[in-house]
Amino acid sequence: MTSSFRTEHDSMGELQVPLEALWGAQTQRAVQNFPVSGLRMPREFLRAVGLVKAAAATANAELGLLPADIARAIEAAAAEVAAGMHDAHFPIDVFQTGSGTSTNMNANEVIAHLASRASGLAVHPNDHVNMSQSSNDVIPTAIHVSAALAVEETLSPALEHLARAIAAKEKAVGAIVKTGRTHLMDAMPVTLGQELSGWRAQVVNGRARLAAALPRLLALAQGGTAVGTGINAHPQFGARFCAALGRQTRLPFVPSPNYFESLSSQDAAVELSGQMKVIAVSLMKIANDLRWMNSGPLAGLGEIALPALQPGSSIMPGKVNPVIPEATAMVAAQVIGNDATITVAGQSGNFQLNVMLPVIAHNLLESARLLANVSRLLADAAIAGFTVNKARLEEALHRNPILVTALNPVIGYEKGAAIAKKAYAQGKPILAVAGEMTDLPREELVKLLDPADLAQGGIKGGTSGGG
Repeated sequence: MTSSFRTEHDSMGELQVPLEALWGAQTQRAVQNFPVSGLRMPREFLRAVGLVKAAAATANAELGLLPADIARAIEAAAAEVAAGMHDAHFPIDVFQTGSGTSTNMNANEVIAHLASRASGLAVHPNDHVNMSQSSNDVIPTAIHVSAALAVEETLSPALEHLARAIAAKEKAVGAIVKTGRTHLMDAMPVTLGQELSGWRAQVVNGRARLAAALPRLLALAQGGTAVGTGINAHPQFGARFCAALGRQTRLPFVPSPNYFESLSSQDAAVELSGQMKVIAVSLMKIANDLRWMNSGPLAGLGEIALPALQPGSSIMPGKVNPVIPEATAMVAAQVIGNDATITVAGQSGNFQLNVMLPVIAHNLLESARLLANVSRLLADAAIAGFTVNKARLEEALHRNPILVTALNPVIGYEKGAAIAKKAYAQGKPILAVAGEMTDLPREELVKLLDPADLAQGGIKGGTSGGG
């Protein structure tokens, strides 16, 4: 912005606005009132606000409330806002008035300025751009619209990509048998395919959770106006608005069945955040499994080698670290923290309005963006490219005394425990110690203790227990 200014006015009086700014007096007051964080409303949210303003103009024109030429001018200007052509003219901090009124008026002023300039008409920010609307239904609607688009266009496809990457790796290495672990201690054998299938199921279930939350996001507050009664809006405005928005987004938005709920609460946003927290927990689990499996390579498990992407130390030459799983774990931590903020913010519905809407929008969309980006990164830069140290797996597998579990139905738990203790103490393969301490023929022991067979369930029946 230059040092030149123009004079603008609102209901509180006059003030100076940067000459080239597309915004007006109310935006300028908010810039001056909220120098808090330097964080701006997310691009995804500004896109949604632009879509909302365009759909509102369309609905008002269809209802005969707005002249067609003004409606067209607003639609064109709002489309530019939705496309991100004027993001520099949305300068208001996330930490602003809890209703998001400042951002709504910022959009009204910018769109009115653009529409007036392009059409030569006198387009008013309140009377025309904000017709049939209130900040109290625009901002909740924009939260739902931006979140639904983020899920459908970005997060869900990224999780699908991750699930496919895991499935491809399952197919490539799935038959390899390894030592299972419970409590980080040696347990019965599993295949790598079985282990990876657990990761894939977590990701697939995460997508299903997002889909389950979507119907509540598709129900919009628009039409409730100030307190949910729909004051100053045509009775058909909400339905017309949703139809127009659906044509823009190809999502089946509908008017909320209860505007009082939609203005006073953000339960759908809290629900979506909770589902994204589950996905974050799943990614943390997968990332930590990868870190453990990659650990070493000499003094750790060394089961796999992740792709070497960058030097791992400024002092230790040759060190390579599991940077992608670490980045994934940090994203998971951030999303879990965002969910805590959204949970507290969701509780801040006082009577007819929630008053922490901007921070809900910021954290909800950041979580979706981070999870989408890191899911693709985890798929392409870690899972798709890791290699398996088959020799290391086989060595550990055949020395694993827990294989004696397969003998329980034949020799009993107590005898099996004695064999395992001796194998541990002497560092011998379980097959050798079992041969010394039982009368079972070697051929039968080889069959009973075959790790590949045990990974598929082995002998059915016998004793069972935890751990």
